[in-house]
Amino acid sequence: MHQIYLGLGSNMGNRRQNIDEAILRICKQVGRVDGRSSLIETKPWGFESVHNFMNCCIGVRTSLSPRGVLRTTQHIERELGRREKSQDGVYHDRVIDIDILLYDHLRVDEPDLKIPHPLMFQRDFVMRPLMEILAEEENKRSAFSMQP
Repeated sequence: MHQIYLGLGSNMGNRRQNIDEAILRICKQVGRVDGRSSLIETKPWGFESVHNFMNCCIGVRTSLSPRGVLRTTQHIERELGRREKSQDGVYHDRVIDIDILLYDHLRVDEPDLKIPHPLMFQRDFVMRPLMEILAEEENKRSAFSMQP
């Protein structure tokens, strides 16, 4: 099993419901969600919009390959109503966005798949929720290691 971290965002419709539904589908199609950050509300990044985003990160245990995770998360985005991906750095409003942030300690540099996500360190709306999950996981490991 592989440990992956995904960033989720929505700024159209019922944003909280969109994220909850995406997570349910990720559980069914990608793997077991073993960590979830709080939701945070943020201004759009990289484009102008009157619609703020809800964002969170999740940790998932999966048997899928990186390419399998990409295909499946893109399929979930389409199922939830996303019609187009950002192209050439042009961003827009979206019902749901699912980004692969990390996949184990793997590095992938392909035209349509980059792991770690190349912009995650520039995005507070990714790093804050990701750090929340990673801190929780560290606390769980510490508590487990202290048991007799």
